[in-house]
Amino acid sequence: MDTFESFRAELYDHNDLAFENIALTLFRFQASSNTIYKAYIDNLGVSVNQITSVNEIPFMPISFFKNHTIKTGTWNDAAIFTSSGTTGSTTSIHHIQDLDFYLNHAEQCFIKAFGELSDYHFLALLPSYLERSNSSLVAMLQHFIKKSASPYSGFYLHDKEKLLRDINTLKTDSRKTILWGVTFALLDLAEHEQPDLSNCLIFETGGMKGRRKEITRQELHKTLRNGLNANKIYSEYGMTELLSQAYSDGSERFYCNPWIRIIGREITDPFHKGILDQTSAINVVDLANVHSIAFIETEDLGKVYEDGSFEILGRMDNSDVRGCNLMVG
Repeated sequence: MDTFESFRAELYDHNDLAFENIALTLFRFQASSNTIYKAYIDNLGVSVNQITSVNEIPFMPISFFKNHTIKTGTWNDAAIFTSSGTTGSTTSIHHIQDLDFYLNHAEQCFIKAFGELSDYHFLALLPSYLERSNSSLVAMLQHFIKKSASPYSGFYLHDKEKLLRDINTLKTDSRKTILWGVTFALLDLAEHEQPDLSNCLIFETGGMKGRRKEITRQELHKTLRNGLNANKIYSEYGMTELLSQAYSDGSERFYCNPWIRIIGREITDPFHKGILDQTSAINVVDLANVHSIAFIETEDLGKVYEDGSFEILGRMDNSDVRGCNLMVG
């Protein structure tokens, strides 16, 4: 019998060929043990036993996290993450069964892309996130800051002077420096301060939080490169409803770890999936979402490529501006 522990044990050991089998097994487990997902599948008239590929799996609309408690099985919350949203909007709630698992998994996602946390100083410029509770991003960065064991790692909130002083001090340090910021705060820094951050890796986490007009990712990265004297701008693709993160390599594309897969769906037909090389709506399979739901139909627009990489182009019409919102094309 499949258990939470068996799925988590397979998370880091499987290869690409095993992904399909693990995803299908997890689908059957969640289809029987997740009350909301089971009701959704039943309402669609889908026979679980007839699903033989990942593309055939019914993906649950991400909006369900706003109005339902999404849990596979019965357990007590170790934590609750909520999305940022906009003033007056309904936020998503992700119930977390094991906070340590989330933090250690987020660390594995980062290590897979960039190496050990102890190789970096983490300077976090996340004013909108720090000003509210229950942010998964803040929890992740707190973990990164602690594990880096750097006296300079920390949250800077609105103290740009100290931030720039510390960045200048770290120019001669053997460790690399990461400045991890919400988009509008990085733009403010680029436009008002125009510092030399050529010694930093700059990570933008997307979203204007209602502070500025949304712009394309290309525009954003060009402005940040020029205003911060940076060769590259890195991006993180993550959201309240996912336990995994994907990262860019400084280009416009994100690259997935082995436990996450992006699937394009037809914009006007959510059941037509597997779209490649053209604008599509984005579905996510996140095998780390063992305790909630691993198959999520997001409201993001993007392009998925044959090698598994993907771009995010914006948001679907009438969808909320959320924490993972990047730029609207």
